Amino acid sequence: MAQFAVYANPNRSTRATYPYLLDIQSDLLDDLRTTVVIPLSPLRLAGKAGISRLCPVLDIDGESYVALTQQLAGVDRKTLGKAVCDLGRYRSDIIAALDFIVSGI
Repeated sequence: MAQFAVYANPNRSTRATYPYLLDIQSDLLDDLRTTVVIPLSPLRLAGKAGISRLCPVLDIDGESYVALTQQLAGVDRKTLGKAVCDLGRYRSDIIAALDFIVSGI
């Protein structure tokens, strides 16, 4: 599993609100059973609810999604399936959001 890979949300009850999960865990921890993900919500659903620095807007196939960093969670890797795409091009925005949630800067 690669850091910044995106997976379809396997949970049917939350999939409409959070269709994708962004894996943010370092590749150095690939041997762990779990990984840390940030749920991605379509911008049209999230609206202005996201704090821009905390919740960067990311593009997947021409559609905008908000990374809801404050809702990050650990999930079992086996539930994620195959990666849909890679958002490594947003690395600096994602890391800045994580820094903001941890340190406030």
